Amino acid sequence: METPAVSSPELESETAPDTAVPRSALPITTIRPRSGWRVVDFGELWRFRELLFFLTWRDVKVRYKQTALGALWALLQPFATMVVFSLFLGKTGVAGGDAAEVPYPLFVFAGLLPWVFFANAVSGSSQSVVVNERLVTKIYFPRLIIPMAAIGATLVDFVIAFGMLLIMMVYYSVAVSWTLFLLPLMVLGLLIAVIGTGALLSALTVAYRDFRHATPFLVQLWMFATPSIYLQNLSRISPVWQNLLPLNPAYGLISNFRLAMLGKPLDLYALAVSSGVAVFLLIVGCLYFRRVEDSFADII
Repeated sequence: METPAVSSPELESETAPDTAVPRSALPITTIRPRSGWRVVDFGELWRFRELLFFLTWRDVKVRYKQTALGALWALLQPFATMVVFSLFLGKTGVAGGDAAEVPYPLFVFAGLLPWVFFANAVSGSSQSVVVNERLVTKIYFPRLIIPMAAIGATLVDFVIAFGMLLIMMVYYSVAVSWTLFLLPLMVLGLLIAVIGTGALLSALTVAYRDFRHATPFLVQLWMFATPSIYLQNLSRISPVWQNLLPLNPAYGLISNFRLAMLGKPLDLYALAVSSGVAVFLLIVGCLYFRRVEDSFADII
């Protein structure tokens, strides 16, 4: 006599195929080796754009968390430096003296504003990969997003302090010119130089921790190597050095930022040379970063 088959709900649930979600609807991740000499994978960065936004916003919130002045700190650094330069250099012939066309405090602040952005972005991005050690070692994402997020947080400070520059122009009765529309070009050049420099230094800092201590010192020296910040009268510099100074990308871009802001004719030679050096730094910095980023999780 045959024993009738017994239907078990548990057995059916174990053997029945899962048809709730079709296999074709599941996401597929394909991992391929990199090919070619692509400096930046813009497609990959675009796919992770939300991560870039949240990391940038995180850095902004952490910077001003539990501070009494909050975003006013973005104004304090360039304003305090402007006061010091005005007290010690404002009346000297080196700075320009009373015969200068532009009031010295306005002249200095218009140069310090992009410089503070440049210096803080380089310093912050150079330490960014080491600071985000846990994030780097846990999940995959384009590592270049980390220094870019640090630069984006500094860009927020730049936008806040830019309002102070506009107020100073009104105070000194400086009319706004059409050259104001060229400012995005100068800011773009500074961003290119900062991303390249920040990517290079952040990768070097992972491998050689000496750069963690050397970068602030190098940035300080870089400011004095950019006389367009604090000198109105550049005739004291020899013509040979005037031709070589634009090799410093901060020099030509900051100088032309001020000229565009104050409605003066641009220094096209300095702008072209400094922009070319900025692009060169971007290529070298990103190539080196992408070359060594696979080893970050092992040596960080």
